[in-house]
Amino acid sequence: MAETPAKPDALENLNKEISAVIQVKEVAKAAVKQRKRTAPKTKVVLVKARRKMAIARARLIKGSGRVTINNVSISLFKPKEVRELILEPINFSNLTREIANNSDIKVNVYGGGISGQSQASRTAIAKAISAASNSDVIKSAYMKYDRTLLVDDVRQVEPKKFLGTKARARFQKSYR
Repeated sequence: MAETPAKPDALENLNKEISAVIQVKEVAKAAVKQRKRTAPKTKVVLVKARRKMAIARARLIKGSGRVTINNVSISLFKPKEVRELILEPINFSNLTREIANNSDIKVNVYGGGISGQSQASRTAIAKAISAASNSDVIKSAYMKYDRTLLVDDVRQVEPKKFLGTKARARFQKSYR
């Protein structure tokens, strides 16, 4: 069977449609390139950490070295041990102290008690500093020092069951 040649009008129409689509794509690319930036983009690091029933969310932005937890300055935290525990990832080395001094760290934490919240805040701050540094040096140093600085410890207290005084304790069984 002999093939019939395509109609010249159909080929011309097809070529016109293809060239129109290509022009539309080029105009769209040019519009994207011409988009104007209004403000310089600042690096913001957002991380989340958990410990027991507490969940902490930390935000690290460029700033003057302030550390706030639930909109309260860290210097106002009363138990000194809790304050030192939260600041441990910052005071870890000179490099981490320098990163923290050049940025503001805001932590929002809720749930659990004082111990769980402080440990969750500590983990969130360490994750934020290691993410902001963009190097494996700080990450490996944190992991070598204390793994819970970067890895969430989500163990929780086992709930009490209906038989017994504690989660696994049972009343004694007597056979006589």
